[in-house]
Amino acid sequence: MKRSNAQKLKDALEEDIINGRLLPGDKLDHDALAEKYNVSRTPIREAVQQLVVSGLVIVKPKKGTFVAKVGFDQLIEMFEVMAELEGMCGRLAARRIQPSELERLRTALERCEDRDVMSDPDEYYYENEEFHSCIYDASHNGFLASEARQLKQRLKPYRRLQLQARNRVSNSAAEHRRIYDAIASGNELEAERALKEHVLIQGTRFSDFVSQIRKFGHATPATA
Repeated sequence: MKRSNAQKLKDALEEDIINGRLLPGDKLDHDALAEKYNVSRTPIREAVQQLVVSGLVIVKPKKGTFVAKVGFDQLIEMFEVMAELEGMCGRLAARRIQPSELERLRTALERCEDRDVMSDPDEYYYENEEFHSCIYDASHNGFLASEARQLKQRLKPYRRLQLQARNRVSNSAAEHRRIYDAIASGNELEAERALKEHVLIQGTRFSDFVSQIRKFGHATPATA
């Protein structure tokens, strides 16, 4: 999927933040970013605005832009809400999906299952985005889809981080297959359940997530 300069820069900065190359409190120097990534100030401003929305950076008036420190408890709460929104989208999609939308969902599923895509967690992430977007559209509830997309965008860096855990990409693809089967068969309750479990951080995934977050220093001392 082709990405704009602002999106590429945002992804690069996300990568630096979640992997600890940029630490909480570090200042983002716009001139240095322009030189490092060979971009103008426009994509830098766009990238920073998106990072502010996701909560990864904060802008302090007259002081500059700084890497934020995100509370662990808040992350878990956002994932819980995300699971509920996704589950609702899945339930409605199982009831309302049209043949053309089901075909689009099947195509997205097959892209996620492609071996070359699965070998690259970042590429898989963007194909995964398309899979979930298909479900949002198939819910035929514009308000719900908008809310789900907004929260998903805030959680993007941490969802990308999850995919770096061992076997997470292959497990995610298998979960997509179960979600697709439930929606294709019109099983509303199973589609809702499968999507909730797909998004929720629990069990082994919870332990892996805590380990990754602590490793890269994103949880505040009070909530770690």
